[in-house]
Amino acid sequence: MAPNEAPEDVKVELVVNDKAEAFIFHNKAFRKKLSWIEYDLDGSKLDFIMNDGDIKNYFGIPVDPRLSKHLQNAFQVLIVQMDEKTGQPVEGNYYPLIVHRA
Repeated sequence: MAPNEAPEDVKVELVVNDKAEAFIFHNKAFRKKLSWIEYDLDGSKLDFIMNDGDIKNYFGIPVDPRLSKHLQNAFQVLIVQMDEKTGQPVEGNYYPLIVHRA
């Protein structure tokens, strides 16, 4: 597997509400410790930045432009790993969200 490829069975979903609260749900644990999330306004995507500075854009989530106005006002993201069998959360943590233009 190439460094920026995701296993085919990884599922990631972004949810943003009108209060600028952002949530990311995923089904697999990260291989490295996550440090923060970056949102590129121009490219309309989220990237996951690891503690070692590595960018895990294989989880890069394309963001629907309709969510942009809410997401650009968020300052953190609650990232929750979900158990696929039970539908219950396994763990979750808040991470800083850095919003920028390319």
